[in-house]
Amino acid sequence: MDNITIARLLDETAALLEIDAADPFRIRSYRRAAEAVEQQTTQLSTLAQPDSDPKLLLGIPGIGKGMAANILALEATGTMPLREDLLLKYKPTMLELLRLPGMGPKTVALVWSALQVSDIDALEAAAKAGHLTTLPRMGEKFVTKLIKGIEDYRRNSGRFRIDDARSYADKISALILEFPGIDTITPAGSLRRGRETVGDLDLLVTGPACEPEVVAAAVEHVATLPLIDKLLAKGQNKVSFTLRNNLQVDVRLLPRSGYGAALQYFTGSKMHNVALRQRALKKGLTLNEYALARLDDNTIVASASEAEIYQALDLDYIPPELRENSGELEAAALHQLPQLIEQADIRGDLHMHTEASDGRHTIRQMAEAALARGLRYIAITDHSKALAMTNGLDDARAIAHVQRIRQINAELQDQYEGRITVLPGIEVDILADGTLDLEDATLAQMDIVIASVHSRFDQPIEETTDRVLRAIQNPHVRILGHPTGRLLLQREPFALNLDTILQHAAQLGVAVEHNAHPARADLNDLHLRLAKQHGCKIVVNTDAHNMEDLSMISYGITQLRRAWLTPADVLNTQPTAEALLANMRPKPGA
Repeated sequence: MDNITIARLLDETAALLEIDAADPFRIRSYRRAAEAVEQQTTQLSTLAQPDSDPKLLLGIPGIGKGMAANILALEATGTMPLREDLLLKYKPTMLELLRLPGMGPKTVALVWSALQVSDIDALEAAAKAGHLTTLPRMGEKFVTKLIKGIEDYRRNSGRFRIDDARSYADKISALILEFPGIDTITPAGSLRRGRETVGDLDLLVTGPACEPEVVAAAVEHVATLPLIDKLLAKGQNKVSFTLRNNLQVDVRLLPRSGYGAALQYFTGSKMHNVALRQRALKKGLTLNEYALARLDDNTIVASASEAEIYQALDLDYIPPELRENSGELEAAALHQLPQLIEQADIRGDLHMHTEASDGRHTIRQMAEAALARGLRYIAITDHSKALAMTNGLDDARAIAHVQRIRQINAELQDQYEGRITVLPGIEVDILADGTLDLEDATLAQMDIVIASVHSRFDQPIEETTDRVLRAIQNPHVRILGHPTGRLLLQREPFALNLDTILQHAAQLGVAVEHNAHPARADLNDLHLRLAKQHGCKIVVNTDAHNMEDLSMISYGITQLRRAWLTPADVLNTQPTAEALLANMRPKPGA
C-alpha cells in the first residue's frame, strides 16, 4: 500500500471519528499521522513488513505505538479495525458527502442524525424537498450552493488532476521497471498531451522483456503490482486495473519495432488521429496502432518512432501538447509550427508567498530555492489583509515587508554576486466593488502588484466584470492573478466576461497570469490563446507557498505549450529583473 493511500485512509478515519463526536485529541492524532505519512519520501510499506524493525515506524514524528499498529494492519489486511467499526456504524457513502461544499464532518453527522441521509442522492433529494432548511445553519443560500456543488461533483467524478495522475504514473512506472528487461515507460493519452485533468492512465512499456516470445512473464509482473485494487483484464500484452481511488490504468507491453506507432495512436487526441488517418489515406497509406503501411501491399512505411510517421506523411513532428486537431496538421504541413516555450526559457517567478502570510518558508529560503532551480529573479507577493485566514498584510505590515525584502535582496545580491534578484510585491485582493485592499501609497512601494479575486464568487457576470475592470484600471496593478478564480474539480470559474477583460488588459499593459499550480491552471490553454490574440502580456507563475511548490512551473509550461505559446509570448522569459520590469506596465510617474 502506497503512502498516499495510507494517508487517505487515516484521514478518512479521522473524519469518521469526527462524525462520531469522538475525543478531539484522538481525531487530531489521526490527522497528524496522515500528514506525517503523506510527507514521507520512503514508502511505509517497506517499514511495515513482518521482519521489519518496529522502531522504524515509531521514528516518524506523529506516529506512536497505536498508529504504528494501524499502519501494520493496513499493510497486512488493507484496513484496520477502528475504520471497519465506524464504517459499519455509519456507511461508507458518508465519506463521499465530505467532498461536497459545506459538508464537513459535523454537518454530515447532523443530516445523518436528523434525516438518516448517508449518500449524495439522498442528500440531493432532501435539499430539493426543503428538508435541509429545517436544520440549524442550513439556510436557502447553503442549500443552493450545496445543490450546485453536487452537480459539479457529479460532472467531475472520475477525473483526476494532472499532478495526481503524473504521481500515480510515476509510482506505477517505478514498480514496473523493477522487472528486468524493461527499458522505457511512456504515459500516453491525455496525460502526455498535458490535459489539465485526465480520466484514466495509458502506460506504454517496451524493452527486451516485451518482445512477443517472452512478454508473458512481464505481463504477470504487471498484473501483480502492489498498487492494484481490482484487476480488470490480463491479455497477451495488456493489463488493465484500477487503483483504490478508482483510477483506471491500462498498461501495454510492446515490441520496440512498433512502439512509435502505438505511442502516436494512444496519445491521441481522437480527432487528431482521425485527421491524421485521413491524410494517410489520401497518400495511399493506412495508419493504426501497429504501423503506417501501404494500402496496396501492407508494406510497413514507419512504426518505430513517431517522428518517422509524421515525416512519412510530409509533416513536421507535432509535439503531443498540440495534438487536438486545432490547426496543428495544417501548420506542420506548411512548416509553420511555433517553437514552443520550454521550462529552460523561464528566468523568473513573480507570484509566491512566505511565512509573512500563509507560506511556509522565509524570503531567503524561497530565493535560494529559486536560484537552485536556475531562476534569475523572483517576486515575493504575500497576501493582503482581506484574506484574514492567510494572515494577510495590512498597509503598515506591507511597507515593513517591502523593506525586509529589499534588505534581504541586497544581502543575496552580495552573497551570490547578482545571480538572483528578489523583487518586493504583493498579491492584493480585489474587493467586491473593484477597489483594492491596500492604499495606493502602499502599492507604490511595490515592484510587482498582482490583483486577484479571492471572495464573492457569486456576483453576476456584469458585476464581476466591472469589478475586475475597475481593479486593473489602478495604475499600480501590473498583473491580473488567476483571472477566472477556478479550482480544478472543486470550484467552477466565477461569471466573467473574459474577452472584455483581456481586451482592456492588453490596452492597459496589464499582464494576465497563467497560474501554474495544477489546482488552478488559470488561465486555461484556450484562454491563453485568446489572450495572445488580443496582444496581452502573459506571465506564468507558480503561486508557490513553499519551496517545493516552485517545481509546479512544469505544469504551467505544459499549458503554455498547449496554447501554442513561444518564449517571446511570456514576460518572465526576460533574462534579468531589469529587462522584465522594462517590459511591464510602467509604474506611475516613471
